[in-house]
Amino acid sequence: MPRALIAGGSLAGLAAANLLARRGFDVDVFERTETSLEGRGAGIVTHPELLDGLEACGARVDPTVGVYVPGRVTYARDGSVVGTRDAPQILTSWQRLYWLLREPLPDARYHLGRRLERVEQTAGSVIAHFSDGSRETGDLLVGADGIRSQVRAQLLPSAVPQYAGYVAWRGLTAEASLSDAAREALFCKFAFCLPESEQMLGYPVAGQRNSVAPGTRAFNFVWYRPVDECEMLPRMLIDASGRRHDAGIPPHLIDRKWIDAMYADADRLLSPQFAEVVRKADQPFFQPIFDLVSPRLAFGRVALIGDAAFVARPHVGMGVAKAVSDALALADSVSASWSDGRGIEAGLRDYEAMRQPSGVAIVDRARQLGAYMQAQLSTPEQRAAAARYRTPESVMAETALHADYWTNPGRRRLPAWAGLA
Repeated sequence: MPRALIAGGSLAGLAAANLLARRGFDVDVFERTETSLEGRGAGIVTHPELLDGLEACGARVDPTVGVYVPGRVTYARDGSVVGTRDAPQILTSWQRLYWLLREPLPDARYHLGRRLERVEQTAGSVIAHFSDGSRETGDLLVGADGIRSQVRAQLLPSAVPQYAGYVAWRGLTAEASLSDAAREALFCKFAFCLPESEQMLGYPVAGQRNSVAPGTRAFNFVWYRPVDECEMLPRMLIDASGRRHDAGIPPHLIDRKWIDAMYADADRLLSPQFAEVVRKADQPFFQPIFDLVSPRLAFGRVALIGDAAFVARPHVGMGVAKAVSDALALADSVSASWSDGRGIEAGLRDYEAMRQPSGVAIVDRARQLGAYMQAQLSTPEQRAAAARYRTPESVMAETALHADYWTNPGRRRLPAWAGLA
């Protein structure tokens, strides 16, 4: 039985582990953090391939996976509606997906507090060396260790995340805390508000204990705002004690002055419905937005998947769907090549050929959708090209949807259990 080592215990790593285990691999997942990841992340937009991938992983996918919305709406600063569009989707949360993928994997196969330091390859194996001095040997190593991947840093040191020129303020707000007017305007919709050079969006997701019952849900918001890389961003990444967090500042360490300034801007720039959601959010936080394209995905017996391979701006809503699709392509490729005697390395080359073009296309499309929020756009030509994607009609038609969503009915299909297809 071939052994697979998975570096990274988040969604991409869990998907790869479950899919490889179901194909007969002996699998172990090594997560660098000491504690469970369950409280991380926020809202996730589902796509058909994501739901299909979850089922392929052995996850229990049913109506509790998320919240159905039939369409989209854009609000003006005064709260009036400036546009609507039908676009049925199911919206979920990172935590919900984490547990759906974590449950099928035996606890004995999931190892916390194992920080990978380097990877070594021999003629017939791959060896993972960890910071505690331990090491593990396998036939395959999957780098699923995220945007700051240690695996990628060793194998592709020139492939580093590039700041896009803006940040995303994010938060979850309990449905029960909102006024009747805000609930009526925002729940059961994918909603937008478009201040100049900015974008606010939000949608309902499961609430506490993954409940999707009306009244118990939460509203997930994402507010994209230009932030200068040289002056403002470094200041925002310094916590109240003076420590700088270049890789991203934990929510609870964000200096209160930035949150208070964000609240004031919400009252000044956003529709009343969105301003209320922001004010009532539990622990709002911000994330710098990055792009990343890895020129290679396969390195002998080592492969990159998910955010370790490509990071696309969230406008496409494809991060988790792409990660699960990467994992599925990898599992299929290496199980086929192992079975037919070509070996792991041949299977990983097949995987790279399948997924490299898709990753590049997703990153390119996300750049197009987010270009008008880039603080560094300097020429009239750049601004004119970006403006195409900032009208309410364009934003509602293209955000978090496949490029062919409107021309391919398969992209709009909902699972049979939803009762809405």
